[in-house]
Amino acid sequence: MDNGTKNYLRFIDGDKDGMTEIIKEYKDGLILYINSFTGNLHTAEELMEDTFVKLVVKKPHFSARYSFKTWLYTIGRNTALDYLRRSSKIRDLSFDELSRMADDRADIENEYLRSERKIIVHRALQRVKDDYRSVIYLSYFENFDNRQIAKIMKKSARQVENLLYRSKQALKKELEKEGFNYEEL
Repeated sequence: MDNGTKNYLRFIDGDKDGMTEIIKEYKDGLILYINSFTGNLHTAEELMEDTFVKLVVKKPHFSARYSFKTWLYTIGRNTALDYLRRSSKIRDLSFDELSRMADDRADIENEYLRSERKIIVHRALQRVKDDYRSVIYLSYFENFDNRQIAKIMKKSARQVENLLYRSKQALKKELEKEGFNYEEL
């Protein structure tokens, strides 16, 4: 049983510290994952909060069929997709708002992606298709296996395998454009 599962069960049993531990452990990764859908860090933060509110208010049943993290990211993905379906308006942002959002995003990315190499890879990820970015993020940054990714993205394991292969090829091209020595992907 992983820490997320233990903490969630503690929370369900009435220990509020269980939810505090879950939020501490998963909030940053969940924000960046949701941001891959929204493209707006502030919206991603709000949707991350909505995801945790769902856990607190609805207390959905968690079955240990998948890891807690897989289950949580699936809820986060569904929350993001629901938001995108509801919000059909695109509003224009001022230069100051865009600048502030870019600064905030850079701060969180630098904190979360501690090495220069990971930052370069992350920037290159922003230039690939959304599905490619999601599958790479889930696989390499969050260490989900293909079965867990398939559950989160609502695809078959074979589709995830193919998607991961194509996404690595697309990322390789982006990294080569920056002169990055492509070694491990």
